[in-house]
Amino acid sequence: MERLTHDYKNIRNFLFGFLNKEFLMFLFFLALSSIFWLMMALNETYEREITVPMSLTNVPKNVVLTTEMDSTVKVTVRDKGFTLVTYIYSRRMQPIKINFGAYANKQTGYGLVPSADIQKFVYQQLMGSSKIVSVNPDKLDFYFNYGASKTVPVRMDGSVVPGRSYYLASTRFWPEKVTVYASRKMLDSIRYVKTEPIRIVNFEDTVIKEVPIAKIHGVKCVPSTVRIGLYPDILTEESVSVPIKAINLPDGKVLRTFPSHVNVRFTVGASMFRTVKADQFVVVVDYNEVMGHASDKCDLHLVKSPYMVRNAQLEINQVDYLVEQQ
Repeated sequence: MERLTHDYKNIRNFLFGFLNKEFLMFLFFLALSSIFWLMMALNETYEREITVPMSLTNVPKNVVLTTEMDSTVKVTVRDKGFTLVTYIYSRRMQPIKINFGAYANKQTGYGLVPSADIQKFVYQQLMGSSKIVSVNPDKLDFYFNYGASKTVPVRMDGSVVPGRSYYLASTRFWPEKVTVYASRKMLDSIRYVKTEPIRIVNFEDTVIKEVPIAKIHGVKCVPSTVRIGLYPDILTEESVSVPIKAINLPDGKVLRTFPSHVNVRFTVGASMFRTVKADQFVVVVDYNEVMGHASDKCDLHLVKSPYMVRNAQLEINQVDYLVEQQ
C-alpha cells in the first residue's frame, strides 16, 4: 500500500508540474484559436454543390413510365459557410415531389420540368441569403404511355472470342424476347433490342451471364436484363470427296475431268461434323474459262459450302480434262 501511495503522489506531481501546466495552457489556447479560425472561415462566402432528391408523384395507375425522371439534381449554392454547413449536415433539404399531372403532355407522352421550376422548388427550402449558381441537370424529363407495347427479340452486342481452336457454336437468351413500351411511333421503328456491350475472350467452356438490355431513351424493356448462354465447340479438321461439275457447257459438249472428284478440306465443330455431307459442297470447272485459256489442265472453283464449316479449301486446284462431242 505504501508503494502504491508513493507512485500515486509521483504521478500527481508529474501531471501538475510546472512544465505540464504550461503544456495544458498551450492546448487550451490552441483550441481557442482553432475555434476563432473556424468561425472566421465559416463567415466567408463559398459555393458548394448540394444533392437534392427528386421524385415523381401522383402517377395514374394506367400510365407506364417508359423513361424514369432523374431521382436527384445537383445544385450549386453560394452563401456563408455557416449556412452551407446547415444544408450539408442537417436534414433541411427534403425530397422534392414533382406532380405528374402538372408536367405530363398526354398527346406526346412526354413530360418536361424546366430549370426555372427546379430552382423554384429548391429555393423554397433555402434560406433567404442563399443563391443558386447552377443546376445539373438543367431540366428533368420523362416519357410515358398508356400500355402500348410489342414483343421483340434480343440480340447480343459486343465481342465474344472463344479460345484457340474453338469457335462459338451457338448463343441462347433467356428470355429470347422482351416486351418494349414506347410511343406508337417508336414502337413501329423497333425491330429488336440489343444487350449492353459485353467482352468475353479466351473461353473454352459454356458461359452463362446476366446482361442488361441497352437503354433506349423513351423506351422501357420488360424484363430489363436477360441471361445469355455462350456455347463454344472445339474445331477439328476434316475432308470430304466432292464430285466436279462442269458449267456453261454448250449443247452437244461434255467436259470430263481426271479425277472426277476432289477432296475439300475444312474445319468444323466436333459436334457438327456428322451433319456435314458431300452434296453440301459444289466444285465446278467453267467451260468458258477453259476455252479462253487453252491449257492441258483446268482450274477448279469451290463455289458453295455449308454454313457450319470454316476455311473450306480444295486439296488441289487444277486437274486434267477432256472435252468431248456428244
